[in-house]
Amino acid sequence: MNAKHPGRKPSLDPLDLVGIDDVLSDEEKAVRASVRQLCDKSIDPHVAEWFESGELPVARELAKELGDLGLLGMHLQGYGCAGMSAVDYGLACLELEASDSGIRSLVSVQGSLAMFAIHRWGSEEQKQEWLPRMAAGDAIGCFGLTEPDYGSDPGSMRTHARRDGDDWVLDGAKMWITNGSIADVAVVWAKVDGDEGGSEIRGFVVPTDTPGFSAPLIKHKMSLRASVSSELVLDGVRLPQSAIFPEVRGLKGPLSCLNEARYGIIWGSLGAARSSFEAALAYSKERVQFDKPIGAFQLTQSKLAQMSTELNLGALLALHLGRRKDAGTLLPQQVSVGKLNNVTKALEICRTARTILGANGISLEYPVIRHMNNLESVLTYEGTPEMHTLVVGQALTGESAFR
Repeated sequence: MNAKHPGRKPSLDPLDLVGIDDVLSDEEKAVRASVRQLCDKSIDPHVAEWFESGELPVARELAKELGDLGLLGMHLQGYGCAGMSAVDYGLACLELEASDSGIRSLVSVQGSLAMFAIHRWGSEEQKQEWLPRMAAGDAIGCFGLTEPDYGSDPGSMRTHARRDGDDWVLDGAKMWITNGSIADVAVVWAKVDGDEGGSEIRGFVVPTDTPGFSAPLIKHKMSLRASVSSELVLDGVRLPQSAIFPEVRGLKGPLSCLNEARYGIIWGSLGAARSSFEAALAYSKERVQFDKPIGAFQLTQSKLAQMSTELNLGALLALHLGRRKDAGTLLPQQVSVGKLNNVTKALEICRTARTILGANGISLEYPVIRHMNNLESVLTYEGTPEMHTLVVGQALTGESAFR
């Protein structure tokens, strides 16, 4: 019986079979609805064309629109940021990625990597200079950690910064940098010579109009095509002392930023899965074979039931981790559990949806193949499944198996 309405049975929503909406607040639902409205208007009518052309021609205009809605750095406090909850941010990521992983990546890199790095580790001067403009979408940021030869092992990076008088001079290259070619500012991590010998990793705030900085666009991608991916080249980039993050040293800095981005992926991957599941469910009711809809066949229903179950379990996990993050109790190992589970299951959902659509599953008339291709990148960026598996393994056994 329905406690609020005795005698009335609660209805079932095929996209929320276990009723997760019941434990969301009205504010959280309003945030979700406002993001979905933006996506319906400004992204969904065009994203298949952007993906097919391999371009995001309205990146700057879209960033401004996202900023106007308060989505850039929305979980950060002050400096023009919206200061919303982790769950609010997660719901926004889900809706953005239901449109396209590339769009969610634009927001994640801006807010959880570039802006978070400056907000958490930057000087007050750096914060005042960049964060208000980035929150408004007037300035775009990127995050330079991954290198052509070093992805999962960032501690072996070759990008180097040396002192020259009162300045720093950076040389090196970064690879697979979202937003790089359109960015106004890059957060770049480099090795510097330590005071007592050896080297340590430091972060720098690099205006992209600095001489020696370039960001060639990466082309010929078959995934995240509606996203700007770039190489960063640093050839004698001279920066003042004020460009360096004043305190943070070592991998603590960049890894703290990656943890923020991975949290958004836990939610975002579910958006791609939901969109694909929704397409497959609708198709199963419309596609007739052997005189009845294919959704009436047991094997199709088995696929749909499994997809729905994994989608709901992933949403429950994301919400639980979001509540922990808002309570200040979320651990990096728990983020690894979420990223490992939800992206893996989301990719399985998209692949299964593709089989239900048959040949139509590879057409951009439907969102499925686009989401499936995008998730192949999401699976390995911000930590491959192998790396997250080892993080979980170490949490369980107390033994590191990374080397």
